[in-house]
Amino acid sequence: MGHQYRDRRRHRLMLVPLLCLLLVLPASPAAANDGPTVGAEVLRLYDEVAKATASYERGLHASEIERARTERLQQRLAEQRSELEGLHNKIGAVARAQYRSGGSLAVTAKLLLADDPDEMMRGWQLSWQADLAVNRLLDQTKKAEDRASRAEERARAAWLRLEERTSRLAWQKQGIETKLESAQWMLQGEANRSAASGECSGAERLDQPPLEAGPNWVSPVEHYTLSAGYDSAGGRWSHRHTGQDFAVGIGAPVRSVGEGRVVSVSCGGAFGVEVVIEHAGGWYTQYAHLAGITVDQGELVSTGQWVGQAGTTGNSTGPHLHFEARLTPYYGSAVDPVAWLAERGVQLG
Repeated sequence: MGHQYRDRRRHRLMLVPLLCLLLVLPASPAAANDGPTVGAEVLRLYDEVAKATASYERGLHASEIERARTERLQQRLAEQRSELEGLHNKIGAVARAQYRSGGSLAVTAKLLLADDPDEMMRGWQLSWQADLAVNRLLDQTKKAEDRASRAEERARAAWLRLEERTSRLAWQKQGIETKLESAQWMLQGEANRSAASGECSGAERLDQPPLEAGPNWVSPVEHYTLSAGYDSAGGRWSHRHTGQDFAVGIGAPVRSVGEGRVVSVSCGGAFGVEVVIEHAGGWYTQYAHLAGITVDQGELVSTGQWVGQAGTTGNSTGPHLHFEARLTPYYGSAVDPVAWLAERGVQLG
């Protein structure tokens, strides 16, 4: 019994240094990065939605053009059928007249009894030529009708194929949008946990397209709808609104309006997850209610560089970016951000 106890004690003592070694070993790259982050997945799905929307709109446009072409062919075919029906009626009237007058026998009798048979023959030839011309016209019209009918069938078949393709594209687009919405709320859930704890999870480096040389100042988001403006009143604020809100989807890239230095990255409070940047001339800009952060405090940023992803953390009732231009890094020193950007050549609308 004592021998077994000593063996078990010796095994436990041997495990201690092994556990310590495992604790200090770095995690393997595979364990540290099992795939794209939620923020990156949101951006990827945004791109897929944009491509699917463009394909859907192209298909819809092509379908509308083909439908208009089909309608024009149908109209042309209806007109040709109406003309053909008129010609048929005229030929029927001539045929009935010939039947009442005895047909070709009456023509022979007239030739025999005519005072001037030559003149009668010329009249008969003119009548025969007229009948021949009408019959030829009828034949040509019938062929034209057949051609138009076949063209209409081809156009209708092409239109139906396009309609089917457009419906398929719409279904695919809806599927991607559903995935995007799910990823957006996963990202927002992570941001809500950071805001609730008051501790930011750190910068998430996203693959931003290379920045091209352009203006010194830009809008904080690329595609947006302006919502609550500066100095507006509302039940959500203890005082009047101190910034400009941009209605955008969760995960939409938020960019620095100009070059500068990140002076603050924080989570929690009324503004939720937020970034503050210092610019030349002693000006500061704030980006609030974020769902993700892509920069670290103290980092130098360029005009248009992504600093975060839009969300709805903090005192927010829906996804948007709250943007401020300030005289200091702190709340209470804001100026009208729309006018501030306009002075720098950025017109919002």
